[in-house]
Amino acid sequence: MSKETYEMKEETREKLMGVSVATLATALYKRGLRHQVIQGVHPIGFKGANMVGPAFTLRYMPAREDRNQLSEFRNPEHPQRVAIETCPPGHVMVMDSRKSAEAASAGDILITRLMMRGGAGVVTDGGFRDAAVIADLQIPAYHQRPSSPTNLTCNEAIEINGPIGCGDAPVFPGDIIVGDADCVIVIPAGIADEIADEAVEMTVYEDFVVEEVKNGAGIIGLYPGTKDENLEKFARWRKEQGR
Repeated sequence: MSKETYEMKEETREKLMGVSVATLATALYKRGLRHQVIQGVHPIGFKGANMVGPAFTLRYMPAREDRNQLSEFRNPEHPQRVAIETCPPGHVMVMDSRKSAEAASAGDILITRLMMRGGAGVVTDGGFRDAAVIADLQIPAYHQRPSSPTNLTCNEAIEINGPIGCGDAPVFPGDIIVGDADCVIVIPAGIADEIADEAVEMTVYEDFVVEEVKNGAGIIGLYPGTKDENLEKFARWRKEQGR
């Protein structure tokens, strides 16, 4: 299944809402995908629930002074503004800011507009200005650190919804973005359904393991589950839990 034809199922979204980025990273690692976590980004005021949605991208390049005066924001075709106004509802805007937080990728007004248009979240490997205000918005947001200078200082928004690198992770439009209280991961669209299913199964077993460890069990043969006695105990536990 290609990323161009994939449409995320609501059941897949719901499954991904209940699993951790760490679990997803392990599931992707099993498939040889080892660099899907967006490095160096953190939630701004974690909202208590995962961020999940297809990627809609914006790419920045190094700014050149003659092209990046404040007057550029008067241009109705400015890519940063157009991206905010065209990101589909339910999608996560992912910004390639060259891993630089010297200047802001956006501020609270643009992120508020993205929220009002139904955006599922926003990620930059740079920084946001007005971060304290963004922390109080009802939209998940992830960045490297607060940054006050306007993006024109260092970056030029140059391309909407093309392939990008964000925090050293490859992101293609339509890939599924998941963020939790720790960080953000990119799931290739074509395997999102199976990764979601596997992550749910892994999470159920991990919940069992945590309970066993809290009850005094050792981890050898339990995590991972290599002893039949532990697998049998897990089967009984799962039946009792209705999971």
